[in-house]
Amino acid sequence: MNVRKSMTSSMTNSVGKFTPALIKVLTPIVQTTLLVGAMLVPQFAQAAEPIKIGAINPFSGPLALYGVEVTRGYELAVDQVNAAGGLLGRKIEIVRGDASNPQQGIATVEQLQANDKVDLFIGTYTSAVSNAASDAASRYNKLYWETGALAQNLTERGLLNYVRISPNGGDFALMSVNTIRDLIAPALKKNMKDVKVWIEHEDSVYGTSIAATQKKLLETLGAKVVGVGAHSMRSIDLNDTILRAKQANPDVLVQTGYVPDGNLLLRTARDQGFKPGAILLVGVGDTPETVQSLGVPSIQGVLVVTYPRTDISERFGPGAQGFLTAYRARYKSDPIASQSMTAYVGMQMLFDAIRAAGSLDVTKVRAAALVMDKPSGSYATGYGFKLDKNSQNQRAFPVTAQWQAGKMVTVFPPSAMPSGATLLPLARP
Repeated sequence: MNVRKSMTSSMTNSVGKFTPALIKVLTPIVQTTLLVGAMLVPQFAQAAEPIKIGAINPFSGPLALYGVEVTRGYELAVDQVNAAGGLLGRKIEIVRGDASNPQQGIATVEQLQANDKVDLFIGTYTSAVSNAASDAASRYNKLYWETGALAQNLTERGLLNYVRISPNGGDFALMSVNTIRDLIAPALKKNMKDVKVWIEHEDSVYGTSIAATQKKLLETLGAKVVGVGAHSMRSIDLNDTILRAKQANPDVLVQTGYVPDGNLLLRTARDQGFKPGAILLVGVGDTPETVQSLGVPSIQGVLVVTYPRTDISERFGPGAQGFLTAYRARYKSDPIASQSMTAYVGMQMLFDAIRAAGSLDVTKVRAAALVMDKPSGSYATGYGFKLDKNSQNQRAFPVTAQWQAGKMVTVFPPSAMPSGATLLPLARP
């Protein structure tokens, strides 16, 4: 029963019967009732159904470690908002959806929609899953907020429920070419027109799109692309791949892929004695798993184009150290992969868009996101926020880091380098 409504109605209907003495007695009662009602409002808000966000990532199989890592970034952002009272007067709950391939991506979206009644979706560690899962989400008119998948065409499908806040494959390709031009060529004492590059990539749309952009950009700068090779992320033998690359005698080996094939490629190069002037990995190869797989000497000097890491300068990414502190406090370790901080920032951006929209409606949130305008350096990763017409964030860029004595150190762009950092020799021992 609504105490406030009942008492107010009773007083209104009986006002002609009130005496001054009775009014004097009732006044503190009414005041107390109103005070109790006001005190109950936050409790009512907290009792409302939580906002459920379906997180689509691999939580089983060879990429599970990284699906968990991405989701940890989401969890930290959710923890902070819930501690501050929630969003739109409601707490936020993450519901995990395990998806390692496109078919699982579709099935997981359907399951989370039917069984868990999620309000929207977020993801994704792999581009193929993002492509399938976001398309499935569109059939339910649910927002799909992308924080990691790289394939450039993901924002070119005309899906009105899809927003990507992270860099795309073109951004990673551009950073890799800029790294060759501004770091590797000078270190090798060569002009770009004399630099020979072998481009290797895993064969999904993710690796293929990045490799195609790399080739185009390198040739525009006059570099010599001496070969392009493709392989499956699930390859168990890359000896022929390395043999072909070795025969081309490149100055630079560029590899775009995932952890399993990236580590296998580096081990095979080591075992065949293939030592180009520089090795540049793209989107992979910056985690402890790579150190454990190859050992510190085998990766010394290797460069990696990656998502912004927690060692970036505070001037470049204000809040990176705060993220690291929060991560250590909750998970009792350092981040396993750089994707976790981008996931954390991505969830923060989602909250900003929802607040601006005042709603979870996909059309309203996307409309609010399209007019958001935050300069670079607004978030811990150094990202800003400005979507283009395809809902791709134009102010999100990767960085380049280098393996130095078993640790990753950001070395490019210069504004992101931590204090005292320097580029070490590129050649393997």
